[in-house]
Amino acid sequence: MNKKVLIIIFMCLGLILTFPPTPENSSFTSVFRVTEKPAAIVRGTYGAAVTVNVSFGDDNVKQWIQDLEKPYPLLFIQMDWADRYPETIQLINKKNIPIGLLGDSGSTYQEDATKLLGELKQFEKHFDVKPLWFRTMDEVFPVFLHSLLQEAEINALSSSIRWKGGDIPPIEDGEIISVSHHREDRISLIELKKLFDSHEFHSVEDVLFGTSVKIKKIPE
Repeated sequence: MNKKVLIIIFMCLGLILTFPPTPENSSFTSVFRVTEKPAAIVRGTYGAAVTVNVSFGDDNVKQWIQDLEKPYPLLFIQMDWADRYPETIQLINKKNIPIGLLGDSGSTYQEDATKLLGELKQFEKHFDVKPLWFRTMDEVFPVFLHSLLQEAEINALSSSIRWKGGDIPPIEDGEIISVSHHREDRISLIELKKLFDSHEFHSVEDVLFGTSVKIKKIPE
């Protein structure tokens, strides 16, 4: 076992000791577990990351993505939106912006494996990769959904802060911030830029592990 693997194992164990599990009926699970039991990742240990949930917007979102500079936020993309705006999806692919799969509310996956499988198929069609990250609209992850994600080797990612605009909250190490851009739940893209300018943000992988996670291409 090499030194890098040992470092990652010790970091994961530190996460377990630092953030004990919350009750099972909670919408959030504040721990990344290195166990067989599935759980949603809520926060890490180093720096902070921004994630943006996208299910609405046309030219303004395309222009925002065009203007994005590194380090990029993690974009959670809803598949119905992706189907409507293929040019914006091409731009995301061209800029190599990290992406995850944004699903519906958690309750819609109760004992329905076909819904997630259909979304995964759409995601692979648009991005030619399997998603590393999955998030529901309401960040609720039923037990059955967890089992499907575990079988598909996809991580359930929640957040430690849901930012709705306005004053920017104090940002501590390990924070994973989620921002929504939906039809009835969104902040202005100008305000989102203020968030990016307020702090030095990192990738989700760096916040969790201090290292990058490689994306596996779908075998041809």
